[in-house]
Amino acid sequence: MAKKAKKQQSGGTPATVALTAAGVAHTLHSYTHDPSHPSYGEEAAEAMGVSPDRVFKTLVADVDGALVVGIVPVAGSLDLKALATAVGGKRAAMADPALAERTTGYVRGGISPLGQRKRLRTVLDDSASAHATVCVSAGRRGLEVELAPGDLAALTDAVLAPIARGA
Repeated sequence: MAKKAKKQQSGGTPATVALTAAGVAHTLHSYTHDPSHPSYGEEAAEAMGVSPDRVFKTLVADVDGALVVGIVPVAGSLDLKALATAVGGKRAAMADPALAERTTGYVRGGISPLGQRKRLRTVLDDSASAHATVCVSAGRRGLEVELAPGDLAALTDAVLAPIARGA
């Protein structure tokens, strides 16, 4: 109960609280989420006026029975075989959305790689390193955080690997 009051008091999400606590430079971008938009990530890129190759989506997959986070540009899709390879696994499939929400503590379309309820192994697409900053969900629909890819990788203990297709 006290934990919730603290979060409400700070006005942040677990992701923004984690960023602030770590002292990482970041910029928050807020926009009005349109529930009828077909893609959360593309909506974010359009609303912020940012190229879709700099806006990354957070996807949760099941790799050999363990949940793993893949962070890829919204302009592409997650290569499940490449994700499995990046973590030394054999097979990967997208995780059940309800399980992903329960495990991360976030709702679909607002899953952030930062401040998750249970820390999951994370792989960041290596294309992120081509940008000075990238944007990821800040923990709710309509809220993105912009930060350096190196900081994102460090805060999530992410491995960088080529896990995106078509980006």
